Amino acid sequence: MNRLSHTSAAAAHPPDLGPPPHSLAEAATWLADGAARLLPGARRPGPHGASLFLPQADPSAPPLLRLRDFAALLEGCAAALSEAELRAGLKVFLDAQAADGTFPDSLRLDGTGGRPALDGVHEMIAAVWCAFRRLGDPALIEPNIPALVKGLRAVPRDARTDLVSIAPGPAKARCGGGFMDAVRLRGDVLFPSLLHVRGCQQLADLLQSLGRDGDADTWRAEGQHVGKRIRMYFWDKRPGLFKAAAGNCAQHDLWGSALAVYLNVATSGQLIAIAKYFQTHYAEVVRDGHLRHLPADECWEDTEAPRGTGQNGGYWAVPVGWLAYTLDIVSPDLAERTVLDLAAAFAADGVWQCLNEDGRREGPNYLASLALPAAGVRQMLVRREKRLEHAFLATV
Repeated sequence: MNRLSHTSAAAAHPPDLGPPPHSLAEAATWLADGAARLLPGARRPGPHGASLFLPQADPSAPPLLRLRDFAALLEGCAAALSEAELRAGLKVFLDAQAADGTFPDSLRLDGTGGRPALDGVHEMIAAVWCAFRRLGDPALIEPNIPALVKGLRAVPRDARTDLVSIAPGPAKARCGGGFMDAVRLRGDVLFPSLLHVRGCQQLADLLQSLGRDGDADTWRAEGQHVGKRIRMYFWDKRPGLFKAAAGNCAQHDLWGSALAVYLNVATSGQLIAIAKYFQTHYAEVVRDGHLRHLPADECWEDTEAPRGTGQNGGYWAVPVGWLAYTLDIVSPDLAERTVLDLAAAFAADGVWQCLNEDGRREGPNYLASLALPAAGVRQMLVRREKRLEHAFLATV
């Protein structure tokens, strides 16, 4: 799992984030600005003198770079990095691609080490996509397309369903992809399959920006195909949620269900059902604006993590942008309250990776806890603006 420093109340607080926001619009900026304020504490010298960033702005943080955390940082606050820092971060991970096409989950500061990650290529594509949005430089894309395509083709898939799959027995890749690597998921898996949809769509965007429309259409169709398979194989209409896996740990995945809405994978009926589930069970699965992985009182059937901690019953900030985006469909007030509660918790107690059932906190000054919710809130504001435009046009 993410081996972050696990100090609790004794950990140093981040720089003053200022008073918490009072509106959703303020929250999007407040969260991104908070991540930017933490950046100096996460900066470390990398190869050739370029600055790289650890997942935590904490002196006791392990000196490891993590690909999914770098991608999250770019998604939420790419503007806070200089062009040189952004390019250096991309290069260190692109240079670490293995001969079989896989990308590492983590690296030492010299660019070495790291096991292959099930979601590595998906996070690599996301990082390149975010960097291109920031810099607009085709040179970021064109030389790296073969590596990204090779990585996508190396993702283990079920020949019958076309979904991302983890074979029984010890897994070479990290199980479950991002933020669920301590869980022994097996068979077809939801969260990495959703990331595969996103990766195909983002690769299509990159190819289209190069004028390669035919290749873009191929990958966009691939993403749409996997999305259909997700809806077919993981949906459980009884609670109105997607399951985490088809084999081991086939439990209802709150993060994955919210992400399916956020990525527009869920059907209109499914997204309403998911949103209503969160509205109805809100008090059971949300604490101080943070979200559990599983429904109330559930823990994973097979996991390395102790019950009530981290990935096995803890509450996280990382998925809150997806949660709020989903809640906004049926309860805009509750969506806004969720984001403001999260910001208030950060302002009062500092930024953490997760809150455990017993009140202890893990992973101080964790950048993704600010960056990913900031990105989700921005998307929610964009959707709200479109709704207002449609409503206005309907009256004209």
